[in-house]
Order: sequence, then C-alpha cells, then structure tokens
Amino acid sequence: QVQLVESGGGLVQPGGSLRLACAASGGIFTIFAMGWYRQAPGKQRELAASISSSGSSDYSDSVKGRFTISRDIAKNTVYLQMNNLKPEDTAVYYCNVNGLSIWHKQFDSWGQGTQVTVSS
Repeated sequence: QVQLVESGGGLVQPGGSLRLACAASGGIFTIFAMGWYRQAPGKQRELAASISSSGSSDYSDSVKGRFTISRDIAKNTVYLQMNNLKPEDTAVYYCNVNGLSIWHKQFDSWGQGTQVTVSS
C-alpha cells in the first residue's frame, strides 16, 4: 500500500518562506501526478499546485508567482516551496499522489496533512 509522509509545516511570519516535502513509498510502479492541496478552517479543500509525470506544473491563482512545486523522481518525493507567505495561506496542507502500483492497480493516496500558519 502506498504511503505518504509529509514534513515541513510550521509557523512563519507574513512574507516568510516554508518548504514542504512529501515522500511516497510502498509498491510504487509509476507516478502519474503529484499535488498539494490545502484546507483552511471552515473552507473546502482546494488544489494549490500540481505536477504531472511530464513535469508540467499548474497553480491556483491565489498562489501563482509565490509557490513552486517540484519533484525528485528517484526519491518519489514532491516539494512545495512557498515564498512571500500571507495570512490567508494558513491551512492544513495535504499531499496527493496518484499512479500505478507494482500490483498493477491504480492508487490515489493522501498524506496526513501538515499545518502551515502565517501570523505575526
């Protein structure tokens, strides 16, 4: 079973930076796409950024120009570099990875979530 382990959340002042990481493991044959979602209190979970198997990335309008998604294929790890953070970026950030397992079954796995708080 594919498992995801997230790291890198925390408390940061407005204008600061954080880097999130998400490592996938457990029977992965190939990864189709990786992404970062976030959920603020009282709001629905929304996609912040995603990266496809070809390396193309996509961002929500609210983070475009401030966040950068990247990946290390050899390590099955996806990163989210967050710069110029704003209080409205405060949320629980979830990693999502989908692909094909070594058992030839598609998987769509979620991380446990990591809290990002932007406050002075």
